[in-house]
Amino acid sequence: MDNGAGSNSKIQADERMCSLKVATNKAMDERPTWSGRLEFILASVGYAVGLGNVWRFPYLCYSSGGGAFIIPYLTMVLLCGIPLLFMEFAIGQYTHVGPVHAFAKICPLLKGVGMATVVLSFVFSTYYNVLMSWALYYFFNSFGATLPWTSCNNTWNVVGNCSSGFPGNATRMQSASQQFFDHKLLEKTASIEEAGGIRWELFGYLLAAWVIVYLCIFKGVKSTGKVVYFTAIFPYFILFALLINNIQLPGAKNGILFFATPVWNKLFEVKVWVNAAAQVFNSVGIAFGSMMSMASYNKFNNNILRDTLIVSFVNSFTSILAGFVIFSAIGYMAHIHNLPVDNIATDGPGLVFVVYPEILSTMPVSYLWAPLFFFMLLCLGLDSQFATVEVAVAFIRDEYGAKLLPYIKRGELLTLAVCVICFVLGIPHITKGGIYVFQLMDHYTAVVSLMCLAFFEVMAVCWIFGVSRVSLMIKKMLGKTPSLYFRICWMVLSPVLVTCILISSIVQYTPVRYGTYTYPVWADGLGWTISLLSVMWIPLGALQEIWRNKGSLLERLKAAITPSADLCAEDPVSEKENPELQLSATLLSSVA
Repeated sequence: MDNGAGSNSKIQADERMCSLKVATNKAMDERPTWSGRLEFILASVGYAVGLGNVWRFPYLCYSSGGGAFIIPYLTMVLLCGIPLLFMEFAIGQYTHVGPVHAFAKICPLLKGVGMATVVLSFVFSTYYNVLMSWALYYFFNSFGATLPWTSCNNTWNVVGNCSSGFPGNATRMQSASQQFFDHKLLEKTASIEEAGGIRWELFGYLLAAWVIVYLCIFKGVKSTGKVVYFTAIFPYFILFALLINNIQLPGAKNGILFFATPVWNKLFEVKVWVNAAAQVFNSVGIAFGSMMSMASYNKFNNNILRDTLIVSFVNSFTSILAGFVIFSAIGYMAHIHNLPVDNIATDGPGLVFVVYPEILSTMPVSYLWAPLFFFMLLCLGLDSQFATVEVAVAFIRDEYGAKLLPYIKRGELLTLAVCVICFVLGIPHITKGGIYVFQLMDHYTAVVSLMCLAFFEVMAVCWIFGVSRVSLMIKKMLGKTPSLYFRICWMVLSPVLVTCILISSIVQYTPVRYGTYTYPVWADGLGWTISLLSVMWIPLGALQEIWRNKGSLLERLKAAITPSADLCAEDPVSEKENPELQLSATLLSSVA
């Protein structure tokens, strides 16, 4: 009886390991692929390089030790960013499916991580395009004879509290650009409890932004791959042009020195290292599922190691370049208003929608730089939006494509439906109280949820699925096993660092705020609910997987951690050549 049961269990395990071989091959044959390697690289760079490189990194750098911040930042890039990006590329390219099906194959117990990344990216998509509507608003308001945010003589200004110059952060006076943002663009109410009705101009710009996104992605990678040649490359022309212009302005040197001068004692603060890690995760896009989805459209033997290094280098280089661009301009602003640099620098959207418009208005040839700058922001944001929307589209196509296509006839209509739903869900952000909704969503989505998902993703792949299996995947695709550096990072360093970041985020948690405004308790509760919309799929998926398996609880758990990914295809590496594979085979036998 025991031998028979053991034999049946072994057969079932073998069948499970190989059952998706035909389906995987079929998916690889039917799934569209990038037209060329450069398209995938540009799409990945475009997604990784976003608005966060322009506003978040420069502020973090100057507030966390200036040039000294580069040390923890590059450390986190080397120990987390590059290894985890390589890991996501490998899983997406090998399985040729989106994150939901990929995690169901490699770690059924934590298959909910894949669904969580889809929900996170979907929620992110609903409000991220609001930034594009703001960029469009500024872009079209940059073509007048004078820039509308330069004076206090407009109907939206509060004259007694308005400064035509930049008063600095130390006073209660507001700059004309701040009042343009608050009272003209947003028509901001006093609190989240005052919706104030829809801002119809922003409604139109938000609709236009979604139309642009749809026209760029409706053909899938075939259309996105062509668009990224422009949207991923054009911003660099503007950044370099702005840098050349800015460094010639008086005071630019002081701004650059303030940005880059190391404050070495900051390296002993835990918060600085946590900020560096969080910046890497948010910038590279770890745990959003987007990189995995884009890699799933690669050909099986695409050199993802090369792509990983290119994307990581370009992303870090862009962050540092943007820092020099922003702070050379802030140094100029500080010079003409006779203010300290730290009285002007600020975090978040205010840096590019309040401070930089004010700087642009004082520059020579401002009527040229202003529209170019906001068009650059539009390109940076669109690239990131393409990838996040694609996560949801890829999931629906992989999961329900066969059932839906007979009804919707064309795949383009599926993409249209996703864009329309995201547009509708984004409407609360363009009400007069929408900025409070935006800040709430961003805090609980891009901070709280992201770190939880990153933790469970690393646990699922590095410790449950196993480094040996990831190495085998990469060996089959690239013809060689990953280096010792990657294996050590996956096995020890990345999981430990991600765990430390998660714990630190919990310990240092502070409720969401917008400037001096404190949110009511119910809004914080709503934020946690939004966060749980993605995170809840992880325990639900684990419970469902354990429930559907048979046998004792231990047998169910063993079955739940047994991957169903097709690792039974021809293995170009013998077990003798790779001791890690011997360990993997032993683990599989013990599970069976």
